Amino acid sequence: MSEALTEAARQAQHEMTVCNACRYCEAYCPVFQAMEQRVTFSSGDLSYLANLCHNCGECLYACQYAPPHEFGIDVPRTLSKVRVESYEAAAWPAFAAVAFRWPWTAAFAALAVGTLVSAGVGRPFTGRQIIPSDFYGVIPHEMMVILFGGVGLFVVLAVGLGHRRFAAMAGGEGPPYSAKQSPIIPAASDALTLKHLHATGEDCVDAEETRRPWRRWMHHCTFYGFALCFASTTVAAIYHLLFGWIAPYTYTSVPVVLGTLGGLGLLIGPAGLFLVDHGRDPDLSDAAERSLGGPFLALLFLTSLTGLALLVLREKPYMPALLVTHLAIVLALFVTLPYGKFVHGVYRAAALMKFRREEANHQDTRTT
Repeated sequence: MSEALTEAARQAQHEMTVCNACRYCEAYCPVFQAMEQRVTFSSGDLSYLANLCHNCGECLYACQYAPPHEFGIDVPRTLSKVRVESYEAAAWPAFAAVAFRWPWTAAFAALAVGTLVSAGVGRPFTGRQIIPSDFYGVIPHEMMVILFGGVGLFVVLAVGLGHRRFAAMAGGEGPPYSAKQSPIIPAASDALTLKHLHATGEDCVDAEETRRPWRRWMHHCTFYGFALCFASTTVAAIYHLLFGWIAPYTYTSVPVVLGTLGGLGLLIGPAGLFLVDHGRDPDLSDAAERSLGGPFLALLFLTSLTGLALLVLREKPYMPALLVTHLAIVLALFVTLPYGKFVHGVYRAAALMKFRREEANHQDTRTT
C-alpha cells in the first residue's frame, strides 16, 4: 500500500527525484548530499531534507529546470511548504498545530492572555505606593517563579516532545557511530556558525545575482541575543537564590550587562530579519512559512524593547505598568515558542545532527 502524501510532499518527492538524476547542485549544501544517499523519498525523508534546508536559495537560480521551464522545479519554496507541514505534524499537543496556520491570531491571543494573567497577579494599578525599582513590590518573587517556572516547564516539555516526534517522523537520528566519529561537535558548529548560509564561501542570495551577508548576520544577532538574555536571567536567579542579592541590580552588574547586550541583539536581529525577509524573492519560500516569522520576530523585538525601557525607566512612577506590559509580552513569547518559527532552529539542529551521522557512516563505508 502506497504512503499517503500531501500535495507539497508529492511535489517535493518529484523534485528530489529530478534533482537526484541531475545532481548539478550536489556541492551546494547538505540537502543534495543527503538526497544522493536515497533512491526513493518517503514523507520522513522529505521532512528531514526540508529541515536540513537553510533556504539559502542558491539552487533555484542555478537550476535549468526552474520556472518558467515546464518542470517548474523550485526546491527552496517546495521544501519551505514541507517544512511547515512537518512543524504541524510534530506539534504537541496535536490540537495546538492550528497555531502554525494562524500565527498572528495565536500571538494576539497569547498576548491577551498574558496581559490578563500579569495584571491579575500583579499590583500595577492599586494606588499602593511602590518603592522605585521594586519589581517584587509589583509582582512578588514567588509568584514570578510559579508563573514563569510553570510556563517554562510546559515549553520545555512541548518542544522536547515535538523534537522527539520530528526525529521519529524523519526516520530516527541516523545510523550508529563510533566515539571518534561523534557528530555532536561538527553538527553544533554547523548550527552555531550558520555554515550553510555561506557554505561555498559566498553569502546566500536574496534574489538572482544578489548576495548579501545580512540574513546570516541578523540570525546571529537574534540567536546570540536570545542566548545572552537567557544567561542574564540565569545569573540573576543564582544571585537571588544562592547569594540573597535582590534585584534590581546595578547597571555594571553581570545580569544587567548580559541582558543589555542580549536586548540590543534582540532589537537589531528581529528588525533586520523582518526587513531582509520582506525584501527577498518570494519564490524562495512559501507564504505559510513567511507568515510564521512575523509574530515571532515581533514578540522578540517587543520583549527586548520593553525590557530595555524597563531597565532605563525603572525608577519612574509608571514602572509597575511597564513591568506588567513587559511580563505579558514575555509570557506570550514563551507560550508561542513551541508553535511558531522558533521550532525551526530545534528541528534544523536535529537534521544537521542526522546529516553528520550519515556523513560519518558513509565515510566509514567508503574506507572499508
